[in-house]
This record gives sequence, C-alpha cells and structure tokens, in this order.
Amino acid sequence: MTKLWGGRFTKEAEAWVDEFGASIGFDQKLVTQDIRGSMAHVAMLRSCNIISEEEGEKLHEGLAALEKKASNGELSFDVKYEDIHMNIEKLLTDEIGEIAGKLHTARSRNDQVATDMHLFMREETETIIAMIRDFQHVLVSQAEEHTETMIPGYTHLQRAQPISMGHHLLAYVAMLDRDADRLQDSLKRVNISPLGAGALAGTTFPIDRWQTAETLGFDAIYENSLDAVSDRDYLLEFLSVASTIMMHLSRLSEEIILWSSEEFSFIELDDAFATGSSIMPQKKNPDMGELVRGKTGRVYGSLVSLLTTLKSLPLAYNKDMQEDKEGVFDSVITVKGSLKIFTGMIDSMVVHEETTAKAVSSDFSNATELADYLAAKGMPFREAHEVVGKLVLHCIENDIVLAECPFSVFREASELFEEDIYETLAPYQVVSRRNSEGGTGFKQVREAIRKWKERLAISE
Repeated sequence: MTKLWGGRFTKEAEAWVDEFGASIGFDQKLVTQDIRGSMAHVAMLRSCNIISEEEGEKLHEGLAALEKKASNGELSFDVKYEDIHMNIEKLLTDEIGEIAGKLHTARSRNDQVATDMHLFMREETETIIAMIRDFQHVLVSQAEEHTETMIPGYTHLQRAQPISMGHHLLAYVAMLDRDADRLQDSLKRVNISPLGAGALAGTTFPIDRWQTAETLGFDAIYENSLDAVSDRDYLLEFLSVASTIMMHLSRLSEEIILWSSEEFSFIELDDAFATGSSIMPQKKNPDMGELVRGKTGRVYGSLVSLLTTLKSLPLAYNKDMQEDKEGVFDSVITVKGSLKIFTGMIDSMVVHEETTAKAVSSDFSNATELADYLAAKGMPFREAHEVVGKLVLHCIENDIVLAECPFSVFREASELFEEDIYETLAPYQVVSRRNSEGGTGFKQVREAIRKWKERLAISE
C-alpha cells in the first residue's frame, strides 16, 4: 500500500524523515476511537447510498475484526504508515482487500483525527469526573471521622486559629467539586462531532452528518467545517482544568508532606504510600505526595505548550496540530494516576489526635478568641486587638501560653475580663463556638458533611 497522498509524488521520503513526521508512536492510543468512528462512517455511507450494502457489510466486518484484534492486543503498527488512520486502513486492506480503499470516501484525516480526539476526551473526562467523586467520598469519610479532631489553622504558614480537621479536609472536597463541575461543563464543547467536515470544506457527497453524530453519541455537530477541523479549544480547556486539579492536589501534597514530618507528626501515611532511604534506615518518605507535587509542573507545561503551538496557526488544519496529543495523553495519565494515589493515601492515613490536641493547646492560636471576647463586651475591636497583643507579649516573655496566664494579669489588661475567660480559651470551645455559616464549628462541620453526603449520594 502506497501512502494515501502519494499519487503526485515521484520520490519517497527517507526512513528517518518518515519517523520524524509520524505520529503512530503515540496516536495508536486512539485505535478504538478510530475504528468506532470508521464504523459509524461506513454505516452512514451505506444508508446514504454512497457505497453499496455489500460493500458496507464487508467494510463493517473487517473493522469489527480489527476491533477484536485491538482489544486482544493483536494489532501491530508501522511507522511507514504515519498515523493510526493510515495504519488501520492498511490493516483493513490486509483483512478484506482493496475494497478497504472505499473507507475513506467523503472524509479526511483532518476530520477523522478530530473525531477520534473528541471521543477520547469524552471518555477520559467522564472517567476523571468519576475518580474525583471517589476521592471526595474518601475526604468526606475522613472529615466525618475527624470532625472534632482539632489542628492549628495557618495563614502565612504561621499558626492562626484552631480549626476542625474535618473542616480542613472539606475545603478540598469543595475545590474538587469545582473541578468536577468544570469538567462536566466542558463536555458541552467536547461532545460535538467534526466528522463530515472533510479536510476543511465539507464534501460533495450526500452525507448525513447527524447520523454519524448520533451513532457516536455526540450531542451536536460543528456548524462550520473550518472550525471543525481546526478547533482545539476543548483540549486547551481540559488542560486548563487538569492544571487546576493538579494545583489543588499539589497544595494538599504540601500539607500531607508537612503533617507527616517529625516536626508536625499530625499524621502517618500507610507504608504502601511511602518509601525508605537507601542509606538512612529510619526514613519514611512521603514520596507519593512529592511526586504528585512534582508532576503538577508537567501538566502546566502541556497547557502552555499547546497554547504556544496554536497561537499563530492560520485556518484550517496544520501539521503543528499533531503536537496536541502527547501533552493531552500525558496529562490524562498524570491526573488519573494522581487522583488514584491520593484516594488510597488519604483513605489509609492515620491521624495522631493526641499530637494535634497538644499542638492547639501549646500556642497562641486562641488569641483571636480573647479579642472577640472583649469586643463582645463592648470594647472596640482595634483596642481589643492591642490589649490581647500585649497579653501575648507578656506570655512570650514569661514562657507561658494564654491559658496559663494568671487572672490578675488579665484584669490588669482590662476590667472586662471575667473568670470565664479560661473556659473561653479552651481549644474545644474556641473551635465549637465558630458557628457562622461555613465556619469551623463542629455543628457547622457536621451540617457540611450532611450536605456533601446528600450532594455526592453517599449512603450512611
């Protein structure tokens, strides 16, 4: 089989040139999508009387045979045929003879590859949404278990106020929910069929684009043939959402890495999600979290790479667009792998509740509670802020915490302080009293968990 486009050429490229231009090394990942798209195309050609019933049947049987071989891993591809489309046509020719040449009637590789990528992205987007939901379930479960586990909340990585650990974990549930919503919304732009747009101008054959769209499960067709073959917005959108997902996971990675350090000792990761050192026997390294944090960069890179590739391309198709696939494929693998790792890692982590309780009892993260106490008694908050700041300084100078400060010192700072100040300073009270909607108070956290369970259809 000569190249599909070889008729006007008098000289074949050298092997190394073919290898440089070929995409089969990576677009073979689209083998299933390519065969499915071809089956839909053949069915349409037959129903529109562009090919005969007999021809259509033979083409369909040949493609079905290739699909079975593909599922069994029995197909092999040759760089000589450049891409998955020409490789499939060559294999189909081997399977059923020269009639395979009719497969390409009324279509181009331009609309063919676009169709393959739309099918691929639809499947992978739906898979990633499901994986996000699985991870959310795990986070909600841990949040419920640790609703009353208190940890220091931080700003600027300095201890700020004590919070519920469950509340902290639910913040990531909310982040991931936005990620899933963005992916779900993107399906409106993914699930559009470019098939039938041809190379760029449509076709003279009396095709039915809606038939192939419906057969392949698309909701709509591209209304402009130029746009159909040149649009890669949906891939940019996926890479943008994927980058946001990885950013969220990277932030959680950083916290898991800190929390599992000896300095924090808030959690311990399961051995299945940690590694040791080749020289230091005592080490237990949070490598999976570090890897997710590191892999975030490669997803960002894929987004910037595709943006750069597309930034000055004229309509319609250009060979540059071949560069859209590897970054997308890699990002899909990276996001799915990272979500799977985190689902298992968070599900199996152990929280050291005694350590976290000690942490919130031996710092000044309850200082805001003192300022609020005075403000509630009528003192302007800015004045209260200064009063408490001086009390904190007194404690630092005397190597004590606020709960250890003598009552006489409180009264000297302000006559508004009463004996109930020590109860107010207790970490459990500090957290439980913050019951503004969306706050860290235990009642609010339980209500948030109830809502997430309802939203995510988590059974009791």
